[in-house]
Amino acid sequence: MSTGVGLHCPGCDAEVHQQDRFCENCGQELGGKRIALPNNEPGPPGACDGCGGLRYDGDGYCVGCGQLRGAPDRFAADLGAVAVATDRGISHARNEDAVAAAVLDGLGGATVIVVADGVSSSEDPQVASGTAARTGVDACRTALLDGLPAAEAAMAGLAAAAQAVRDIAVADGHAPSCTYVSAVVRTDADGTEITIANVGDSRAYWLHADAPDDPGNPPSQRLTSDDSWAQALVDAGAMDEQAAMNDPRAHTLIRWLGADGPAKPWSDSCIRTLRTTGPGVLLLCSDGLWNYLSDATALAEVATATAPAVAARELVEFALRCGGSDNITVAIVPVPQPGEVQ
Repeated sequence: MSTGVGLHCPGCDAEVHQQDRFCENCGQELGGKRIALPNNEPGPPGACDGCGGLRYDGDGYCVGCGQLRGAPDRFAADLGAVAVATDRGISHARNEDAVAAAVLDGLGGATVIVVADGVSSSEDPQVASGTAARTGVDACRTALLDGLPAAEAAMAGLAAAAQAVRDIAVADGHAPSCTYVSAVVRTDADGTEITIANVGDSRAYWLHADAPDDPGNPPSQRLTSDDSWAQALVDAGAMDEQAAMNDPRAHTLIRWLGADGPAKPWSDSCIRTLRTTGPGVLLLCSDGLWNYLSDATALAEVATATAPAVAARELVEFALRCGGSDNITVAIVPVPQPGEVQ
């Protein structure tokens, strides 16, 4: 076992080991920072939609009329190595997307992100997406801390998320479902490695600003292939992408995470790795964004122009201005990571 020389608890500065999950001296959880959104902390109360009152009991119900307090339309977080935002949008009554992320200590600045989009035609889609995002990040994080390579850790996260969503079902016909896209970002002396896993039609993009050709920095591009009817038509040569996306069946999924799906819902090509020695950003998003802006070059103009947290907010606002017909979730990872030099 690694001695972990040079690793110290951020809480009490006691020496810890690479594999430790908690500090034996003070009990603080180790391994970095984590976030999962939406959460159950609605923030400062607004007026009750039912009666206009401003007082709520401990469970969030209005003391005047008993109506449940509404959650904010948007949640956002900035962990430095990744900025995330998720918004209900305009047309949906609730946010059925979810996003989780972890920034690990002692692994070359490894960052793990999962975006999951609940399938609205299923029951309790928000439960599926929240479960998949949290479980996927935690399982991938654990695998990385155990020393597994990024591709194996990404698959461990996906497999755990798929099983966790399958386990949600409480009766026949109850099959909460969601899409899933994850990323592991790690930097070493040779550059940055980005490992993607996906099921469904949430997407990942590698983006950077226009610059002279750099053989070490791949062009802006989509890193995932949709598991959708539209993508199947394109792959079969039956339609070009624009025509396929105009087909009324375009967003029909052919793979997803859900209790009604197979034990192995992913394709054999669901994992992809990209290496770069140049600067840019990794973008993960639900279709609430790419429905309105799917071109990698156009996305790069927004995602690389400002700080990640600002860019995430601007992309959400763009989707809202375009109609906000779906929930919108955006996660942006700057490369190189904060504090790194390339």
